[in-house]
Amino acid sequence: MSAQRAITQIEASQAMPADVPLRRIGLGGLLAATARRHPARIAVIDPADKPDWSGRPAITWTYAAASEIVERLARGLRSWRLPPGSRIGLCLPGSAESALAILAVEAAGHVACLLPVSWDEDRLLAAAQGVALSAILTQARLGSAAPAERMCTVAARYFGLRYLAAFGPDVPDGVINLDRFVLDGPAEATAGSPAPAGIISFVGGDPNRPVYRSGESVVAAAAAHLVAARVAPAERILSLIGPHDLRGLVTGLASALVAGATLEAMPLFDGAAFAATLRRPVPTHLVAPAFLEKNLAGRDLPAELRSIALVHRAPARFPGRSRVVGGPQSLRLDTVIDTMAFDETAILSGRRGSPGDLALVLGKPERLALPPSLMTLHRGPDGRIAFRGQACAATTLQRGSPQNALNEIWHDTPYAAVLFAGLATAIEAAVPSEALASPEIVAVA
Repeated sequence: MSAQRAITQIEASQAMPADVPLRRIGLGGLLAATARRHPARIAVIDPADKPDWSGRPAITWTYAAASEIVERLARGLRSWRLPPGSRIGLCLPGSAESALAILAVEAAGHVACLLPVSWDEDRLLAAAQGVALSAILTQARLGSAAPAERMCTVAARYFGLRYLAAFGPDVPDGVINLDRFVLDGPAEATAGSPAPAGIISFVGGDPNRPVYRSGESVVAAAAAHLVAARVAPAERILSLIGPHDLRGLVTGLASALVAGATLEAMPLFDGAAFAATLRRPVPTHLVAPAFLEKNLAGRDLPAELRSIALVHRAPARFPGRSRVVGGPQSLRLDTVIDTMAFDETAILSGRRGSPGDLALVLGKPERLALPPSLMTLHRGPDGRIAFRGQACAATTLQRGSPQNALNEIWHDTPYAAVLFAGLATAIEAAVPSEALASPEIVAVA
Protein backbone atom coordinates (compact mmCIF):
# COMPACT_ATOMS: atom_id res chain seq x y z
CA MET A 1 0.00 0.00 0.00
CA SER A 2 1.46 3.37 -0.96
CA ALA A 3 1.18 6.61 0.93
CA GLN A 4 -0.98 8.00 -1.87
CA ARG A 5 -3.36 5.07 -1.64
CA ALA A 6 -3.55 5.37 2.16
CA ILE A 7 -4.40 9.06 1.90
CA THR A 8 -7.02 8.35 -0.78
CA GLN A 9 -8.72 5.85 1.54
CA ILE A 10 -8.70 8.47 4.29
CA GLU A 11 -10.25 11.09 2.03
CA ALA A 12 -12.87 8.62 0.84
CA SER A 13 -13.91 7.85 4.41
CA GLN A 14 -14.46 11.42 5.59
CA ALA A 15 -18.19 10.82 6.01
CA MET A 16 -17.77 7.57 7.97
CA PRO A 17 -19.02 7.53 11.57
CA ALA A 18 -16.43 7.07 14.30
CA ASP A 19 -17.46 3.49 15.07
CA VAL A 20 -16.84 2.15 11.54
CA PRO A 21 -13.41 0.44 11.50
CA LEU A 22 -10.97 0.78 8.65
CA ARG A 23 -9.92 -2.28 6.69
CA ARG A 24 -8.35 -4.96 8.93
CA ILE A 25 -4.72 -5.39 7.97
CA GLY A 26 -1.48 -5.74 9.87
CA LEU A 27 2.10 -4.77 9.20
CA GLY A 28 2.94 -8.23 7.87
CA GLY A 29 0.15 -8.04 5.32
CA LEU A 30 1.57 -4.76 4.03
CA LEU A 31 5.05 -6.28 3.76
CA ALA A 32 3.72 -9.27 1.82
CA ALA A 33 1.64 -7.09 -0.52
CA THR A 34 4.63 -4.94 -1.50
CA ALA A 35 6.83 -8.04 -1.80
CA ARG A 36 4.42 -9.48 -4.37
CA ARG A 37 4.18 -6.31 -6.46
CA HIS A 38 7.68 -4.88 -6.02
CA PRO A 39 9.95 -7.71 -4.79
CA ALA A 40 13.21 -5.87 -5.57
CA ARG A 41 12.26 -2.69 -3.69
CA ILE A 42 14.43 -2.07 -0.62
CA ALA A 43 12.59 -2.64 2.67
CA VAL A 44 15.18 -2.31 5.44
CA ILE A 45 18.77 -1.05 5.49
CA ASP A 46 21.16 -1.78 8.34
CA PRO A 47 23.56 0.97 9.47
CA ALA A 48 27.08 0.62 8.10
CA ASP A 49 28.63 0.45 11.58
CA LYS A 50 26.47 -2.48 12.69
CA PRO A 51 29.37 -5.01 12.74
CA ASP A 52 31.21 -2.82 15.26
CA TRP A 53 28.52 -3.00 17.95
CA SER A 54 26.70 -6.25 17.17
CA GLY A 55 29.21 -8.57 15.52
CA ARG A 56 26.66 -9.07 12.74
CA PRO A 57 26.92 -7.94 9.11
CA ALA A 58 25.08 -4.90 7.83
CA ILE A 59 22.48 -6.17 5.38
CA THR A 60 20.17 -4.44 2.92
CA TRP A 61 16.90 -6.36 2.66
CA THR A 62 14.55 -6.21 -0.31
CA TYR A 63 10.85 -6.61 0.34
CA ALA A 64 10.96 -10.13 -1.13
CA ALA A 65 13.91 -11.19 1.03
CA ALA A 66 12.43 -9.60 4.15
CA SER A 67 9.11 -11.35 3.56
CA GLU A 68 10.83 -14.73 3.28
CA ILE A 69 12.96 -14.20 6.39
CA VAL A 70 9.90 -13.13 8.36
CA GLU A 71 8.14 -16.35 7.38
CA ARG A 72 11.13 -18.45 8.39
CA LEU A 73 11.27 -16.77 11.77
CA ALA A 74 7.51 -17.13 12.17
CA ARG A 75 7.74 -20.83 11.34
CA GLY A 76 10.31 -21.22 14.12
CA LEU A 77 8.07 -19.37 16.57
CA ARG A 78 5.10 -21.55 15.62
CA SER A 79 7.17 -24.65 16.43
CA TRP A 80 7.20 -23.53 20.08
CA ARG A 81 3.50 -24.50 20.30
CA LEU A 82 2.52 -21.49 22.33
CA PRO A 83 -1.21 -20.68 22.54
CA PRO A 84 -2.36 -18.17 19.91
CA GLY A 85 -2.01 -14.61 21.13
CA SER A 86 0.84 -15.37 23.52
CA ARG A 87 2.91 -12.37 24.55
CA ILE A 88 6.48 -12.37 23.25
CA GLY A 89 8.96 -9.74 24.41
CA LEU A 90 11.30 -8.07 21.91
CA CYS A 91 14.44 -6.54 23.43
CA LEU A 92 16.34 -5.47 20.33
CA PRO A 93 17.99 -2.31 18.98
CA GLY A 94 16.38 -0.59 16.00
CA SER A 95 18.21 -2.64 13.36
CA ALA A 96 16.83 -5.02 10.75
CA GLU A 97 16.46 -7.82 13.31
CA SER A 98 14.06 -5.67 15.30
CA ALA A 99 11.84 -4.97 12.29
CA LEU A 100 11.85 -8.59 11.16
CA ALA A 101 11.15 -9.87 14.67
CA ILE A 102 8.11 -7.61 15.11
CA LEU A 103 6.70 -8.87 11.82
CA ALA A 104 7.52 -12.51 12.61
CA VAL A 105 5.74 -12.40 15.97
CA GLU A 106 2.66 -11.02 14.21
CA ALA A 107 2.89 -13.67 11.47
CA ALA A 108 3.05 -16.38 14.14
CA GLY A 109 -0.19 -15.09 15.65
CA HIS A 110 1.31 -13.65 18.84
CA VAL A 111 1.47 -10.25 20.56
CA ALA A 112 4.78 -8.38 20.34
CA CYS A 113 5.82 -6.67 23.59
CA LEU A 114 8.33 -3.85 23.02
CA LEU A 115 11.07 -3.92 25.67
CA PRO A 116 13.63 -1.06 25.59
CA VAL A 117 17.21 -2.36 25.34
CA SER A 118 18.24 0.21 27.96
CA TRP A 119 16.22 -1.48 30.70
CA ASP A 120 18.07 -3.14 33.56
CA GLU A 121 17.28 -6.58 34.95
CA ASP A 122 14.73 -5.39 37.51
CA ARG A 123 12.67 -3.45 34.97
CA LEU A 124 12.77 -6.34 32.51
CA LEU A 125 11.61 -8.70 35.25
CA ALA A 126 8.76 -6.37 36.25
CA ALA A 127 7.59 -6.15 32.63
CA ALA A 128 7.83 -9.90 32.06
CA GLN A 129 5.74 -10.62 35.16
CA GLY A 130 3.29 -7.79 34.58
CA VAL A 131 2.29 -8.78 31.05
CA ALA A 132 2.88 -12.55 31.50
CA LEU A 133 5.51 -12.98 28.79
CA SER A 134 5.85 -16.49 27.42
CA ALA A 135 9.04 -15.82 25.44
CA ILE A 136 11.65 -13.14 24.76
CA LEU A 137 13.65 -12.46 21.59
CA THR A 138 16.86 -10.48 22.01
CA GLN A 139 20.42 -10.14 20.75
CA ALA A 140 23.65 -11.68 22.01
CA ARG A 141 25.75 -8.53 21.72
CA LEU A 142 25.11 -4.79 21.77
CA GLY A 143 28.38 -2.93 22.10
CA SER A 144 29.83 -3.80 25.49
CA ALA A 145 26.46 -5.08 26.73
CA ALA A 146 25.20 -8.66 26.51
CA PRO A 147 21.37 -8.51 26.38
CA ALA A 148 20.98 -12.29 26.03
CA GLU A 149 22.94 -12.92 29.23
CA ARG A 150 20.84 -10.31 31.03
CA MET A 151 17.72 -12.15 29.88
CA CYS A 152 19.09 -15.43 31.23
CA THR A 153 19.16 -13.82 34.66
CA VAL A 154 15.58 -12.59 34.18
CA ALA A 155 14.48 -16.10 33.14
CA ALA A 156 16.04 -17.54 36.31
CA ARG A 157 13.82 -15.22 38.36
CA TYR A 158 10.62 -15.58 36.32
CA PHE A 159 9.51 -19.15 35.73
CA GLY A 160 6.69 -18.17 33.37
CA LEU A 161 9.25 -17.50 30.63
CA ARG A 162 9.14 -20.65 28.53
CA TYR A 163 11.45 -19.66 25.67
CA LEU A 164 14.45 -17.36 25.37
CA ALA A 165 16.02 -16.77 21.96
CA ALA A 166 18.65 -14.45 20.52
CA PHE A 167 20.31 -13.42 17.30
CA GLY A 168 24.03 -14.31 17.30
CA PRO A 169 26.93 -14.47 17.29
CA ASP A 170 27.97 -16.01 20.62
CA VAL A 171 24.47 -16.95 21.77
CA PRO A 172 24.73 -18.19 25.40
CA ASP A 173 24.11 -21.82 26.29
CA GLY A 174 20.46 -22.56 26.88
CA VAL A 175 19.32 -19.74 24.57
CA ILE A 176 17.75 -20.62 21.21
CA ASN A 177 19.75 -19.30 18.24
CA LEU A 178 17.40 -17.32 16.01
CA ASP A 179 19.91 -17.35 13.16
CA ARG A 180 19.23 -21.06 12.79
CA PHE A 181 15.54 -20.31 12.19
CA VAL A 182 16.62 -18.11 9.28
CA LEU A 183 19.09 -20.62 7.82
CA ASP A 184 17.03 -23.77 8.38
CA GLY A 185 15.79 -24.39 4.85
CA PRO A 186 13.16 -22.59 2.75
CA ALA A 187 10.11 -21.07 4.32
CA GLU A 188 6.98 -23.20 4.16
CA ALA A 189 3.80 -21.73 2.76
CA THR A 190 1.10 -21.25 5.38
CA ALA A 191 -2.62 -21.69 4.92
CA GLY A 192 -3.53 -18.04 5.47
CA SER A 193 -2.11 -15.58 7.94
CA PRO A 194 -3.63 -15.08 11.40
CA ALA A 195 -5.25 -11.77 12.24
CA PRO A 196 -2.67 -9.31 13.60
CA ALA A 197 -2.69 -9.84 17.37
CA GLY A 198 -1.33 -6.42 18.29
CA ILE A 199 1.49 -4.94 20.36
CA ILE A 200 2.23 -4.00 23.95
CA SER A 201 4.28 -0.93 24.85
CA PHE A 202 4.93 0.95 28.08
CA VAL A 203 3.94 4.46 29.12
CA GLY A 204 7.00 6.60 29.79
CA GLY A 205 9.28 3.57 29.87
CA ASP A 206 7.57 2.37 33.06
CA PRO A 207 7.41 -1.48 33.15
CA ASN A 208 4.38 -1.26 35.44
CA ARG A 209 2.29 0.70 32.89
CA PRO A 210 1.75 -1.60 29.89
CA VAL A 211 -0.64 -0.59 27.10
CA TYR A 212 -2.12 -2.86 24.44
CA ARG A 213 -3.26 -1.91 20.93
CA SER A 214 -4.37 -4.00 17.99
CA GLY A 215 -2.35 -4.48 14.82
CA GLU A 216 -5.00 -2.57 12.87
CA SER A 217 -4.61 0.34 15.28
CA VAL A 218 -0.86 0.48 14.60
CA VAL A 219 -1.50 0.64 10.85
CA ALA A 220 -4.16 3.32 11.36
CA ALA A 221 -1.78 5.41 13.47
CA ALA A 222 0.84 5.22 10.71
CA ALA A 223 -1.75 6.20 8.08
CA ALA A 224 -2.69 9.25 10.15
CA HIS A 225 0.98 10.25 10.48
CA LEU A 226 1.54 9.83 6.72
CA VAL A 227 -1.16 12.36 5.93
CA ALA A 228 1.35 14.93 7.20
CA ALA A 229 4.58 13.13 6.27
CA ARG A 230 3.57 12.21 2.68
CA VAL A 231 6.21 9.55 2.19
CA ALA A 232 6.06 8.17 -1.36
CA PRO A 233 6.73 4.56 -2.39
CA ALA A 234 10.45 3.66 -2.62
CA GLU A 235 11.50 6.81 -0.74
CA ARG A 236 13.57 6.42 2.42
CA ILE A 237 12.62 6.98 6.04
CA LEU A 238 15.82 7.60 8.02
CA SER A 239 14.88 7.20 11.67
CA LEU A 240 16.92 8.08 14.74
CA ILE A 241 14.21 6.68 17.05
CA GLY A 242 14.10 2.97 17.82
CA PRO A 243 10.86 0.93 17.73
CA HIS A 244 10.71 0.63 21.51
CA ASP A 245 7.43 2.50 21.90
CA LEU A 246 4.51 3.78 19.85
CA ARG A 247 6.28 6.89 18.56
CA GLY A 248 9.26 4.93 17.20
CA LEU A 249 7.16 2.14 15.71
CA VAL A 250 4.58 4.40 14.03
CA THR A 251 7.00 6.96 12.55
CA GLY A 252 9.48 4.28 11.44
CA LEU A 253 8.62 0.69 10.53
CA ALA A 254 4.83 1.12 10.36
CA SER A 255 5.00 4.22 8.17
CA ALA A 256 7.54 2.59 5.85
CA LEU A 257 5.32 -0.45 5.34
CA VAL A 258 2.13 1.58 4.82
CA ALA A 259 3.91 3.76 2.26
CA GLY A 260 5.82 0.93 0.59
CA ALA A 261 9.02 2.84 1.44
CA THR A 262 12.47 1.96 2.77
CA LEU A 263 13.37 2.09 6.46
CA GLU A 264 16.92 2.88 7.53
CA ALA A 265 17.47 3.18 11.25
CA MET A 266 20.47 4.26 13.32
CA PRO A 267 20.18 2.54 16.72
CA LEU A 268 23.46 4.04 17.98
CA PHE A 269 23.91 7.66 16.97
CA ASP A 270 27.24 8.81 15.55
CA GLY A 271 27.49 12.33 14.15
CA ALA A 272 29.85 11.56 11.28
CA ALA A 273 27.99 8.40 10.28
CA PHE A 274 24.68 10.27 10.40
CA ALA A 275 25.97 13.07 8.16
CA ALA A 276 27.24 10.57 5.60
CA THR A 277 24.02 8.54 5.69
CA LEU A 278 21.83 11.63 5.37
CA ARG A 279 23.67 12.78 2.22
CA ARG A 280 23.15 9.60 0.25
CA PRO A 281 21.42 10.56 -3.04
CA VAL A 282 17.96 9.15 -2.34
CA PRO A 283 14.70 10.97 -1.49
CA THR A 284 14.70 10.95 2.30
CA HIS A 285 12.33 11.71 5.17
CA LEU A 286 14.22 12.19 8.44
CA VAL A 287 12.61 11.21 11.75
CA ALA A 288 14.47 12.67 14.73
CA PRO A 289 13.91 13.56 18.39
CA ALA A 290 12.70 17.14 18.66
CA PHE A 291 15.73 18.28 20.67
CA LEU A 292 17.90 17.82 17.57
CA GLU A 293 16.19 20.75 15.85
CA LYS A 294 18.68 23.22 17.33
CA ASN A 295 21.54 21.11 15.95
CA LEU A 296 20.01 21.06 12.47
CA ALA A 297 19.00 24.72 12.46
CA GLY A 298 20.93 26.90 10.03
CA ARG A 299 22.71 23.98 8.38
CA ASP A 300 22.74 23.32 4.66
CA LEU A 301 20.64 20.19 4.31
CA PRO A 302 20.80 17.84 1.31
CA ALA A 303 18.54 18.58 -1.64
CA GLU A 304 17.21 15.01 -1.41
CA LEU A 305 15.81 15.66 2.08
CA ARG A 306 12.04 15.89 1.57
CA SER A 307 10.97 16.42 5.17
CA ILE A 308 12.05 16.37 8.81
CA ALA A 309 9.65 14.93 11.36
CA LEU A 310 10.59 16.26 14.80
CA VAL A 311 9.13 13.91 17.39
CA HIS A 312 8.09 15.43 20.73
CA ARG A 313 6.91 13.54 23.78
CA ALA A 314 4.27 15.20 25.95
CA PRO A 315 4.69 17.27 28.02
CA ALA A 316 6.67 19.49 25.64
CA ARG A 317 7.06 23.07 24.49
CA PHE A 318 6.87 23.94 20.81
CA PRO A 319 9.99 25.75 19.58
CA GLY A 320 10.04 29.09 17.79
CA ARG A 321 8.80 28.91 14.23
CA SER A 322 11.21 31.35 12.52
CA ARG A 323 12.47 30.26 9.12
CA VAL A 324 14.71 33.31 8.68
CA VAL A 325 18.27 32.17 7.99
CA GLY A 326 20.21 32.53 11.21
CA GLY A 327 17.03 33.03 13.21
CA PRO A 328 16.20 31.05 16.35
CA GLN A 329 15.27 27.42 15.68
CA SER A 330 15.35 28.10 11.92
CA LEU A 331 15.45 25.07 9.67
CA ARG A 332 16.40 25.57 6.04
CA LEU A 333 13.73 23.20 4.79
CA ASP A 334 10.25 23.80 3.43
CA THR A 335 8.70 20.75 5.08
CA VAL A 336 9.00 20.46 8.85
CA ILE A 337 6.59 18.14 10.64
CA ASP A 338 5.88 18.27 14.34
CA THR A 339 4.87 14.90 15.77
CA MET A 340 3.56 14.77 19.33
CA ALA A 341 3.39 11.48 21.23
CA PHE A 342 0.70 11.50 23.91
CA ASP A 343 2.21 8.66 25.92
CA GLU A 344 1.16 5.40 24.23
CA THR A 345 -2.34 6.68 23.43
CA ALA A 346 -1.93 8.68 20.24
CA ILE A 347 0.53 10.13 17.74
CA LEU A 348 -0.49 13.50 16.31
CA SER A 349 1.43 14.97 13.35
CA GLY A 350 1.12 18.23 11.44
CA ARG A 351 3.11 20.29 8.93
CA ARG A 352 4.35 23.64 10.16
CA GLY A 353 2.76 26.56 8.41
CA SER A 354 -0.05 24.45 6.97
CA PRO A 355 -3.70 24.20 8.08
CA GLY A 356 -2.64 21.04 9.92
CA ASP A 357 0.02 22.81 12.01
CA LEU A 358 -0.19 21.37 15.52
CA ALA A 359 -0.29 24.87 17.03
CA LEU A 360 -3.54 25.45 15.11
CA VAL A 361 -5.05 21.99 15.59
CA LEU A 362 -4.42 21.85 19.32
CA GLY A 363 -5.78 25.38 19.63
CA LYS A 364 -8.98 24.41 17.80
CA PRO A 365 -9.42 20.59 17.69
CA GLU A 366 -12.12 20.88 15.02
CA ARG A 367 -9.32 21.79 12.56
CA LEU A 368 -8.06 18.19 12.57
CA ALA A 369 -8.60 17.09 8.96
CA LEU A 370 -8.83 13.33 9.49
CA PRO A 371 -11.86 11.07 9.16
CA PRO A 372 -13.62 10.41 12.48
CA SER A 373 -13.08 6.67 12.04
CA LEU A 374 -9.34 7.29 12.07
CA MET A 375 -8.88 10.00 14.73
CA THR A 376 -10.86 12.70 16.51
CA LEU A 377 -9.70 14.87 19.38
CA HIS A 378 -11.33 17.29 21.81
CA ARG A 379 -10.58 19.21 25.00
CA GLY A 380 -12.49 18.33 28.12
CA PRO A 381 -13.88 20.81 30.69
CA ASP A 382 -10.57 20.75 32.55
CA GLY A 383 -8.61 21.30 29.33
CA ARG A 384 -7.35 17.75 29.04
CA ILE A 385 -6.96 16.38 25.51
CA ALA A 386 -8.79 13.20 24.58
CA PHE A 387 -8.69 11.05 21.43
CA ARG A 388 -11.09 8.72 19.68
CA GLY A 389 -10.76 6.52 16.60
CA GLN A 390 -8.89 3.50 15.33
CA ALA A 391 -5.49 5.26 15.34
CA CYS A 392 -5.70 5.71 19.11
CA ALA A 393 -7.60 2.58 20.19
CA ALA A 394 -5.42 1.51 23.10
CA THR A 395 -6.15 0.10 26.53
CA THR A 396 -4.26 -0.27 29.78
CA LEU A 397 -3.25 -3.90 30.13
CA GLN A 398 -3.58 -5.85 33.35
CA ARG A 399 -2.32 -9.41 33.67
CA GLY A 400 -5.01 -11.74 32.38
CA SER A 401 -7.37 -8.93 31.40
CA PRO A 402 -9.16 -9.07 28.02
CA GLN A 403 -7.42 -7.19 25.22
CA ASN A 404 -10.30 -4.93 24.25
CA ALA A 405 -9.57 -1.44 22.93
CA LEU A 406 -12.71 0.15 21.52
CA ASN A 407 -12.50 2.68 18.69
CA GLU A 408 -15.67 4.54 19.63
CA ILE A 409 -14.79 5.53 23.19
CA TRP A 410 -12.80 8.60 24.20
CA HIS A 411 -9.29 7.96 25.49
CA ASP A 412 -8.33 10.67 27.95
CA THR A 413 -4.76 11.86 28.34
CA PRO A 414 -3.26 13.67 31.34
CA TYR A 415 -2.20 16.59 29.12
CA ALA A 416 -3.61 19.99 28.16
CA ALA A 417 -2.56 22.55 25.56
CA VAL A 418 -1.12 25.89 26.69
CA LEU A 419 -2.83 28.48 24.49
CA PHE A 420 -1.80 31.97 23.45
CA ALA A 421 -3.99 33.95 21.03
CA GLY A 422 -5.75 30.72 20.10
CA LEU A 423 -2.52 28.88 19.27
CA ALA A 424 -0.91 26.07 21.26
CA THR A 425 2.56 26.94 22.49
CA ALA A 426 3.10 23.87 24.66
CA ILE A 427 1.60 20.67 26.02
CA GLU A 428 1.71 20.37 29.78
CA ALA A 429 0.45 17.98 32.44
CA ALA A 430 -3.11 18.97 33.33
CA VAL A 431 -4.50 19.32 36.80
CA PRO A 432 -7.56 17.02 37.09
CA SER A 433 -10.81 18.86 37.72
CA GLU A 434 -11.45 16.87 40.90
CA ALA A 435 -8.08 18.08 42.26
CA LEU A 436 -9.06 21.67 41.58
CA ALA A 437 -12.33 21.16 43.46
CA SER A 438 -10.73 19.61 46.55
CA PRO A 439 -9.18 22.01 49.11
CA GLU A 440 -7.36 19.10 50.70
CA ILE A 441 -5.10 18.55 47.72
CA VAL A 442 -1.81 20.40 48.23
CA ALA A 443 0.87 20.69 45.53
CA VAL A 444 4.22 19.24 46.56
CA ALA A 445 7.40 20.86 45.29
